[in-house]
Amino acid sequence: MTTLYVRFLPPPMHEAALPQLIALLGEFSPTVEALPPDAALVDLGGAVRYFGRDAVELAAVIRVRALALYGVECVIGAGPGPMLARMAARTASPGVTRVVPGDPGAVAEFLAGQPVAALPGVGAATARTLCEYGLDTLDRVAAAPQGTLQRLTTARIGRELHEKARGVDRTRVTPNAATRSTAAERPFPRDELDPYRHRRALLSLADELGARLRDGKQVCRSLTLTVRYADRSATTRSRTLPEPTAHTTALSTAAYRMYEALGLQRARVRALGLRAEGLRPVEGLRPVEGSARQLTFDPADEKARALEAVADRARARFGPGAIVPGRLAA
Repeated sequence: MTTLYVRFLPPPMHEAALPQLIALLGEFSPTVEALPPDAALVDLGGAVRYFGRDAVELAAVIRVRALALYGVECVIGAGPGPMLARMAARTASPGVTRVVPGDPGAVAEFLAGQPVAALPGVGAATARTLCEYGLDTLDRVAAAPQGTLQRLTTARIGRELHEKARGVDRTRVTPNAATRSTAAERPFPRDELDPYRHRRALLSLADELGARLRDGKQVCRSLTLTVRYADRSATTRSRTLPEPTAHTTALSTAAYRMYEALGLQRARVRALGLRAEGLRPVEGLRPVEGSARQLTFDPADEKARALEAVADRARARFGPGAIVPGRLAA
């Protein structure tokens, strides 16, 4: 089995384009696992035989199409399983696919000398414990008895470490039709200093995400704000919402609070992005999977929700620009 790990580099709009990028990967293999916000796994087992091309050649075609159609560059790693493909992508560069061959000797050579923290699923605490006993590289972990690893960690973690350090990966690419997050981004025509324009962009993002969630009969559990600056650096903040929601007012309020907490003042902002995460479906008026709406006696909130429903019907009939918040109309 040959697996690709594709990570999309973050030019503006790459998160919003993720569904289209996943569809692009689906043209090469039906087995695609989306890893929001910016990556995906692709099982090329059947594609290699069908197209008569190896993984490097298919990765090159994917890279060219993503760049031509969406302006998105890719970092791609290839290996005999998801774990090795992920690890290969960490050392890959744009334009070059890093490949880990499938034979055991090549896998052992690739893993030898790498720090234990490079192994997917190994957190800081586990890595620190292993390093305290001299097991700081994967070849040393592979040489350690499984019982020793289990005593240092737990029975399950020790067993997984024993296998993964030898290149044994039992995970598989699992196609996931349901999107776990959705995002939108607003790049400014020039680096923007005005906080008022920042807030208008945040309102526009919250309005778009809210409409998208309601149209898909979903609610989100948390929001992530990304601020990109003139020097190409970025700041990211996340906030868990009081309750799962698709209500534009709740989304914009959370976005404003994250923005205000940054204290940007005179920061030169190049783009603002907002991502709704922890998506859950709703059935009619009843959210499922533990989602619940807190009842309120605030007439303004009920009026806003009623107007929101009317605006959604108008947009469905006349287009997304038929009704917009007043602050965005100018």
